[in-house]
Amino acid sequence: MSEENMQANQQNEEQDLSELLRIRRSKLKDLQDNNNDPFKIVKYDVQNSTKNILDNFEALEGQNTSIAGRVMSKRGMGKAGFCDLQDRDGRIQLYVRKDEVGEESYELFKKYDIGDIVGVKGEIFKTHMGQISIKVKEITLLSKSLLPLPEKWHGLKDTDLRYRQRYVDLIVNPEVKNTFILRSKIIKSIRKFLDDRGFLEVDTPLLNTIPGGATARPFVTHHNTLDIDMYLRIAPELYLKRLIVGGMEKVYEMGRMFRNEGMSVKHNPEFTLMEVYEAYTDYKGMMDLTENLISTVAMEALGTTKIVYQGQEVDLTPSWNRMSMIEAVRKYAGVDFNDIKTDDEAKAAAEAKKVHVKAGMTRGEILNLMFEEFAESNLIQPTFIYDYPVEVSPLTKRKPDCPELTERFELFITGREMANAYSELNDPIDQKERFLGQVKKRESGDEEANMMDEDYITALEYGLPPTGGLGIGVDRLIILLTDSASIRDILLFPTMKPRD
Repeated sequence: MSEENMQANQQNEEQDLSELLRIRRSKLKDLQDNNNDPFKIVKYDVQNSTKNILDNFEALEGQNTSIAGRVMSKRGMGKAGFCDLQDRDGRIQLYVRKDEVGEESYELFKKYDIGDIVGVKGEIFKTHMGQISIKVKEITLLSKSLLPLPEKWHGLKDTDLRYRQRYVDLIVNPEVKNTFILRSKIIKSIRKFLDDRGFLEVDTPLLNTIPGGATARPFVTHHNTLDIDMYLRIAPELYLKRLIVGGMEKVYEMGRMFRNEGMSVKHNPEFTLMEVYEAYTDYKGMMDLTENLISTVAMEALGTTKIVYQGQEVDLTPSWNRMSMIEAVRKYAGVDFNDIKTDDEAKAAAEAKKVHVKAGMTRGEILNLMFEEFAESNLIQPTFIYDYPVEVSPLTKRKPDCPELTERFELFITGREMANAYSELNDPIDQKERFLGQVKKRESGDEEANMMDEDYITALEYGLPPTGGLGIGVDRLIILLTDSASIRDILLFPTMKPRD
């Protein structure tokens, strides 16, 4: 199609839309002029739902009821007409006869548009064709739709527009609504799992004076009264561990985090994270907790621990694979870091594999880089990767028999990180030294490095018991369990650049 024809078609479509808008507003004015303004109705007595009627028809047949919802189709407009009404749970057919509702109501009904919201009272019955329906005795326009819905979904192909107009997406695409119903079910199941095991859900500040607990670039804002810069939290970790110091022993928080970083199918600057802390356990205890939590949630939400994600079969049934980072690099990159003792040797090994190494990177940082380059994408089945280098784990306890490594793991499923956990560093002297190392990185231009948190050091000086900590990316878990391709598919309102 030539550019001129495309422009002509676009102009025609815009003219057609303008005419539809004019007609719908004209209908609204007629209603208002005749004292039938739908926007003056403040409530409607809804006694039933489409799902309940369809699921329990035999018990409800012949009974009168009332429901409300959106008109999604209309057909046949002689002395009787049919339309499909959609509420939160589904759709049901309405059978509207002039001699049942009265001539005036029927004439108004004939002028209803697709998308209008109505309330109906009538008898539950089954048509001669065997379709469960409602024989309408009274119908009321509750809200006038002034914009036309897309004709099926091909009228709104633009994925970007779907995310921007989620309200339309939810109306015309039932699968989208089902995803968010499942999201809610997954979150409830997570909370129930932890609550049943004695964990206490708590709330910690979203506005922080120091953006701690993770390696990430924060959003910066300003508090006018205090005249100080503040940061939207990147993680709740340091506050939650303060609570362990205070004797709460088993706590968790699920909520929004904010990281001023890139956007992709896996990343949104505002996302849901859950962190769990338990006194007197370690990272191995957190492995067991993670494995049991996710498999339990999958069973409760989906009825199975064997799922398919984007065509890949994944078995969430315990027990899961466990592999050290050194073992993973040896398996997938063919490089054994047990034989590499210095930074220069590590750099040479990486460059031999054509991996770019930044100036000043240490052996531990290069080990982590090699893992990301060669191993991560191969971890399709649930796999715990443990024993991370100390350089990339500033809040983690060192391994007693190998102090250059830490008691940390990350969980990978379908090649994506799902969880991060460790035996928490509770030595205040070691913690302060690591913070100082992070400060040097920050001063050298690393905007994601941690800041010094003197109050957290003070808390540790009062005594943090041996503690295991766990963070789970809730959105990523929901992506997996709903078989969604992008994080935007499981966020009702993902972050979008405003249109010009």
